[in-house]
Amino acid sequence: MTRVKHFLFKLLSWFLPDRIARRLMRKEIEDLQRALEGTLTDKFLEILLGGMGLAFLLLRGFRRNLAGFSGRYLFRTADGTVAAGARFASGHMHVLHEADNAYDVAVTFKDPAALRKFLFSKDQDILASILVNEVSVDGNLNYIYKFGFMARDLVNRLGVA
Repeated sequence: MTRVKHFLFKLLSWFLPDRIARRLMRKEIEDLQRALEGTLTDKFLEILLGGMGLAFLLLRGFRRNLAGFSGRYLFRTADGTVAAGARFASGHMHVLHEADNAYDVAVTFKDPAALRKFLFSKDQDILASILVNEVSVDGNLNYIYKFGFMARDLVNRLGVA
């Protein structure tokens, strides 16, 4: 997304009610809905991060939950088919579409199903996922819990769940 478009979306978020902002996100909501309900694809993480990035711009409440937060995430699957990340800093979110070695936490999932299971399970127990060899983590586990909260918050705000 260009800087101008990024600026305009963020500026619009101060004037638009959340329901209109969600209407602007219609395509991302539909993509996320299909990814959650249908069969998992390698694009699940990119769809989730893209929706999260747009929600971060348009939804003040979502952005407010992340005020003052900074962190760098790397998500990947063991077979290398999925590698993406996100960087939160200075009130901005940047989606990274490829692996980056500068991260606070790197999470390697056995497959996309393990990623979805962790992010959207009720107990969101990363330790249980580690014990059954579905996930390996390099970095601070607190960042993983924060990301899980952000993902579930996004899904609940958009009414996708």
